[in-house]
Amino acid sequence: MAEVLWDLSQPIDVRQLDATVAAFHGTRPEKSAAADSALRELQNNPDMWLQVVHILQNSQSPNTKIFALQVMESVIKSRWNELPVGQRDRIKNYIFNLIVQLSSNEVSFQRERLQIKNLNIILVKVLKHEWPAKWTKFVPDLVLAAKSSKTICENSMAILKLFSEEVSDSSRAKMTQQRIKELKQSFNSKCQLIHELSSNVLSLSQTSELIHAKLATLHIPVVSYSNLSLQCLLEVAALQFGDLYDVQYVEVYTTFMMQLQNILPPDSNIHDAYVNGSAEERTFIRNLALFFTSFYKAHIRVLETAPENRSALLSGLGYLIGISYVDDHEVFKVCLEYWHIFVLEFSEAHHQMEPAAAVAMMAPQQQVIPGMVDRLSSTIMRRRQMYSGPLSKLREVLIGHMAKPDEILIIEEKNRNAGQETTKNLNILVHQYKIMRQTLFCLALFDPMDTEQQMLQQLSKHLNGEDCNSNNLNALCWAIGSISGSMMEDQENRFLLIVIRDLLYSRKSTEGKENEIVNIAINTMHLVGEYPSFLRPHWKLLKTVVYKLFEFMHKTHPCVQDMACCTFLKIVHKCRHEFLYVKDGEDEPFVSELLTRLPTTIADLKPHQIYHFYESVGHIIQAESHVGTRDEYIKKLVDLPNKEWARIIGWTSSFSIEELKSVDVIGTRKVDVIRTMCRNVINILQINTSLCSALGPFFFPQFSSIFLDVLTVYIMYSEIVSNAIKRYRAPCTRFPFIKQFRSLKRATLSLIQKFLDKAEEHQLHTDNQFVRPIRAVLEDYAGSVPEVREPEVLSLYATIINRYKDAIIQRLPRVFDGLLQHTFKMVTTEHRLNLGYQEHMLNFLSLVGAIGAHCFEALSSEQLKLVMDSINWAVRDIERDIAETGLRILLELLKNFEMSESCNRFYVAYFLKIEQGIFAVLSDALHKHGFKLHVSVIQHLFCLLESERLTEPLWDATSDYFPDNITFVKYNTRRLLEASFPNTTPDEVTRFVDELFELKLNLPAFKNYIRDFLVHSEEFSAQDNKDLYAEEVAAQREREREANSTFGSWPHCS
Repeated sequence: MAEVLWDLSQPIDVRQLDATVAAFHGTRPEKSAAADSALRELQNNPDMWLQVVHILQNSQSPNTKIFALQVMESVIKSRWNELPVGQRDRIKNYIFNLIVQLSSNEVSFQRERLQIKNLNIILVKVLKHEWPAKWTKFVPDLVLAAKSSKTICENSMAILKLFSEEVSDSSRAKMTQQRIKELKQSFNSKCQLIHELSSNVLSLSQTSELIHAKLATLHIPVVSYSNLSLQCLLEVAALQFGDLYDVQYVEVYTTFMMQLQNILPPDSNIHDAYVNGSAEERTFIRNLALFFTSFYKAHIRVLETAPENRSALLSGLGYLIGISYVDDHEVFKVCLEYWHIFVLEFSEAHHQMEPAAAVAMMAPQQQVIPGMVDRLSSTIMRRRQMYSGPLSKLREVLIGHMAKPDEILIIEEKNRNAGQETTKNLNILVHQYKIMRQTLFCLALFDPMDTEQQMLQQLSKHLNGEDCNSNNLNALCWAIGSISGSMMEDQENRFLLIVIRDLLYSRKSTEGKENEIVNIAINTMHLVGEYPSFLRPHWKLLKTVVYKLFEFMHKTHPCVQDMACCTFLKIVHKCRHEFLYVKDGEDEPFVSELLTRLPTTIADLKPHQIYHFYESVGHIIQAESHVGTRDEYIKKLVDLPNKEWARIIGWTSSFSIEELKSVDVIGTRKVDVIRTMCRNVINILQINTSLCSALGPFFFPQFSSIFLDVLTVYIMYSEIVSNAIKRYRAPCTRFPFIKQFRSLKRATLSLIQKFLDKAEEHQLHTDNQFVRPIRAVLEDYAGSVPEVREPEVLSLYATIINRYKDAIIQRLPRVFDGLLQHTFKMVTTEHRLNLGYQEHMLNFLSLVGAIGAHCFEALSSEQLKLVMDSINWAVRDIERDIAETGLRILLELLKNFEMSESCNRFYVAYFLKIEQGIFAVLSDALHKHGFKLHVSVIQHLFCLLESERLTEPLWDATSDYFPDNITFVKYNTRRLLEASFPNTTPDEVTRFVDELFELKLNLPAFKNYIRDFLVHSEEFSAQDNKDLYAEEVAAQREREREANSTFGSWPHCS
């Protein structure tokens, strides 16, 4: 088989090729594997592309044609410039003519749609190389061909869309910046011809029996034609040419709206039409949403400017509002995306105004102060008045469709029972909720009175029984929660009092209906959590709400307890001082009552809920300014766990080390007792960690009192684990109780690390109290088998070094011997990921980074070598987090050594190794992440050469001579690049290196120049290079995030 196919000196046997491709797609594995081998060898044959035309003309198999097109695509991507000019011209003309031929009529266009789609992609790839300089007639030829057929016209628009995407910023991963600029300029210069092609959309989609209107592209009686026309209009609507064709776009839009209103009256119920319509009619509504949103994104300002166009504009927005009610996730997402953009444009204008003017704009129209209005932007005012109707209707849409916040843990199941939300459902709408929350917040900011009225009307429907759908009540409460801070403080307080009062009344009216009671309780807790500051001046209401939360903490319904604990924590963050003062008519602060009732309050809570509760109370006590009172509160708070801790310590003290070593973890009563104690210890440690997080440095006395006993328990369970490993070998690490014992060790390490993070400097004045005893943890790590070494030990010692800095230098040898050397062997093993060492890898780098930041000058040559080997391993790793962390550590270390007395010693030893390593990774097409950091390292090295800090030669002065380090590094860099990019000429490399040194002080230009060199190189030209632009993409996302969250920076309206 293969021999026949490989004979490419004559036309290939197409029937044999069809059979091979069919075998590859067949169900017999042995034939499929043989066919795969034969096809791969054909693909790799440099002459195979010459057979593509013959295959396309003679094959009857769609799969064979796709194979041939893949061969052609590969040649265009990687070898196009190597082909003779005559061959390139024949290829591009053949592809163009074949596309025109296949799309010339409806039958062929539908039958060959897949092949046409692939040909379009190939044509665009050719254009990237040839147009405009070497194919000046492409656009005129395309427009001329489009005039002959509606299907050619449609496909031509698809080609232009593909090409416009390629010359947009998304193509920068495949072309140099200069080439992108040239294509954009050329594309824009053809606006007149492209508009001519767009006009064909309005003239070629007519059918003889349906010429009833001026806009023939929208013939609703035949929905299939309507969808085809709308798809073409979509392409037209999305194009932007500045103000060059504003008149034509207005004409297209107004004509379109007249035809649409004839067949779909503005008062139509689009929701019902979508539900009851055919598949084609539903597709039409989806296309209608895409058309409106695309057109408005590009051209809404044009429609606003002329009064005669505003009626059509508002009518179109009305249609889009109607489409927003359609119960289809994708349709709603398209609408929501546009509404978000539309509303944020208003909010940006408000954000840029003076605070007093912005507040005035928030007042209802009839209440705006005339003198203030005169000082406002007339444009903003006119736009607000013009869009007041659609904005009010949009509020109604969002209030009724508000997505579920991620903190809501309850949903209604199909059987109408309340149940716990699954992880999948928790994650799927998080982004949508954020978008809807931002949009509705801004809408409420524009007109708080309208927002309040609509929300209270919806709530009234629920109270009077007009609307009994609990999902509607949920959406309403989520919507109310989303606008926190958008109203004047007085209005917001009054509004919330009404809402919470009505919800509590509704709860009383549903007595006996457990699910409805739970649902109302969840919604009440959500609102209280979203408006915690509202409770601060209303002590009686605050106290009532807290009592109600304590009541919910005894409910065993799924997730009610979780929400009660989380809501209590939210309230505490905003109102904690209110719990510390004696209120009128009361005998003691509420915190005293809370501590007295604590055992009863937490009696029905699960362990993780108890941790939350202790954290909440810890935050209250942390706010107490009187030292004696605060210490007394802390003593009462930890009384319960401390009593249990004392009991456990008393029990463990009865064991000797020899007894622990003899404990058999399988099948003994003693181990059951140890496991029970383990669970209790974990709970106590977690409670203390939560308290430490809340109390901060005030936790010092409690930590000091239990610290040594905590280490004793840690060593005890370490002995049990080590004994089990020795007796049962590695498989026992999967035993549930061994995992539980290791959880205790991790909880211990987490508590110690949390304390070191929170402690103040004077509490860490000596390492004798804490660091010296922790040495037992280090020794346990070193003596354990790799499978049970806890990665938290590495992060703990990173924290120790970050807190104690150079005071820890004398203990560095133990850190290197006990941690770094052992861990380096673990994380550099070939199967590290399969062995579960991912967390070890990241924590190991945190430790290396801490050493590099604070102890670098004290490192011996051997220690420094281990640090640099560790960094080099990280930089070369294919895991993004590992590589980028290693690069950041390296860059910081380079800067530290540059300013140290060891500058010459370090750079003479490692400058060339670092440069070689960085260029090796840069030249590897598989290592594109961390591009900015790679470039920053190279820039630092090159700039260092002119620094007065580096005075010794970097070359071997005994065998070579260079006038200075710059000359030598240029020479060395050229050698590295010539070896890494063999297809680049020495002259190109020399120019590149010389230019790099010229640009070294300008990081953006330096980075772009390196990136263009990589993208242009043959080694990268056929790759997906989007990671080289990760910084720009991240920066764009950050700008969008900031734009989306500008409402969060506005002060509460008061």
